Amino acid sequence: MKPASFWFMVLGMALGTYLPRTLPLLIGSGQRLPLWLERWLKVVPYAALGALIFPGIITVNPERPWIGVLGGAAAAAAAWRWRNFAAALVAAFLTVYVLS
Repeated sequence: MKPASFWFMVLGMALGTYLPRTLPLLIGSGQRLPLWLERWLKVVPYAALGALIFPGIITVNPERPWIGVLGGAAAAAAAWRWRNFAAALVAAFLTVYVLS
């Protein structure tokens, strides 16, 4: 790859990530979103996190996928009960360790 094309590629990627993040701030900063859209956008991070975590849960042990499911359930229960990331992490780790 030639040095000039490398820098054009870097510039293109920078613009490709910068513009979608900046334009809504510049154009729509004074506008208020409908309430239903605001509520919907608040749950997007949780949905994305679930989509990233769930495949790992079911592939912890390919022969026995229920171990990962139980570990995920233990983490969810501990997070709900104590609202503490460390408690959820320890609960999931111990569950998978004991069952493996």
